[in-house]
Amino acid sequence: MVVLRVLDWLVVLVARLGFSERFIRFGIVGVSGFCWDTAAVYASRGFVGIYLAGVLGFLVSASANWALNRVWTFRGQVHAAPHIQWARFMAANAVGFVFNRGTFFVLVTISPLCRQNPVIAISAGAICGLAFNYFLSKRLVFR
Repeated sequence: MVVLRVLDWLVVLVARLGFSERFIRFGIVGVSGFCWDTAAVYASRGFVGIYLAGVLGFLVSASANWALNRVWTFRGQVHAAPHIQWARFMAANAVGFVFNRGTFFVLVTISPLCRQNPVIAISAGAICGLAFNYFLSKRLVFR
């Protein structure tokens, strides 16, 4: 796929700055997950409310991230059966979920700006959950 080849080239280029290629890929996948998360929250908040939309957004983005991490970030590794690995990924990301959605829920509760513009709270939550999700995914899911 051309897009992945271009991204691989960018990963190698950025890795020259001293970052792990795998961490860079994980971050790029995280950015795509942020887009899925944001789209799901904005699409569903009018129907289910901001809090349930936040949970739905996390489930959508985490599932998309698992799939991309499986085929790109951690490619070349022997993987468990997809349903087993997805369940492990979701369980490992439960720790990140606490920090990610905890931040999201606090911000949309206390800040009218974040409630009106959930992308701000989604961004803050994603940053808070990134380190936990990478470490646990690397050690427990894609080993």
